[in-house]
Amino acid sequence: MVTAGFDVDGIIQGLSNFRGTVFPGQQQMYQRLVRDGQQPKALMIACAESRVSPEHIMQSGPGDLFACRNAGNIVPPFSQQNGGVSSAIEYAVVALGVLDIVICGHSDCGAMKGLMNPEALGNMPNVAAWLRHSHAAKQIVCEAYPEGMDPKKRHRAVALENVVVQLNHLRTHPSVATALARGKLRLHGWFFEIESGQVLAYCGERSRFIPIAEATGVPVAQASASRIATPEFAGPHAGPHASPQTGPEPIPHAIAAE
Repeated sequence: MVTAGFDVDGIIQGLSNFRGTVFPGQQQMYQRLVRDGQQPKALMIACAESRVSPEHIMQSGPGDLFACRNAGNIVPPFSQQNGGVSSAIEYAVVALGVLDIVICGHSDCGAMKGLMNPEALGNMPNVAAWLRHSHAAKQIVCEAYPEGMDPKKRHRAVALENVVVQLNHLRTHPSVATALARGKLRLHGWFFEIESGQVLAYCGERSRFIPIAEATGVPVAQASASRIATPEFAGPHAGPHASPQTGPEPIPHAIAAE
C-alpha cells in the first residue's frame, strides 16, 4: 500500500498559482512562442535525476533549451534501432538547428552507482541493459586510475568519465557528424556538483574538466570549426577541431578536475 506519494494538493496549488499569478505576467512571451515557434539555441542531454534541473541550473526560460533527460545522461551510439535520445538529437540538429549540444552529468549519480555495483540491478534488467552504454567509463576508471581510490572519489571519477564517453557516442550520429564537419555545431560536456552548485566544463584542448567560474569563457569539448578530410575539397582554413595531443600522456579527465 502506498503511504506517501504525490502531494496532489500541493500540485493543484502550484498549477493554480501559475495560472493565476505567474502566467499573466508572461502571457505575451507564451503567445510569442506560439506565434513564432520554438527556436532553442542548445540541446541539453541531462540525467533524469530529480535533484538536477537543467532549466534551473542555467536560469533559462521557456523556449531557451531543448532538453532530453534519461538515467545517466546517456547517448547510445548511432544504430539502426530507433530510440528517444537519437530522435531528440536528430530533431534538435536538423529541424531546430541548435548551435550547441551539452551533455550534463552530476555528482552523487544513482545511475553511475548502479554501473559500479551491478548486483544492485538484479531486479532492474532494463536499467542494467541501458547502463551498458556507460561501460567504457567504468573500465577507464578500473584500469587507468590509481588502485585503492576512495569509493566517493571513484564514483565521481566514473560520473565524469561518463560525460566524455557520451560525447564520443554523440559524434557517431550522422546529423551531429555532418553539423560538426560544416562548422555549425559545438559540443559541451558539463558536470554539476549538487552539493556546491559548481559546474565543471570539459575542455577538449586540455582533455580535462575545468570549473566554469575559473575559466575565461566557457570551455568547449569540441569547438565550431569546419572539417573536410578530402584534400581537394578542404579549404585553406579547414582542419581538425582540436590540435593533436603531443607530449606526455594526458591525465585522466576526472583526476584533472580535482
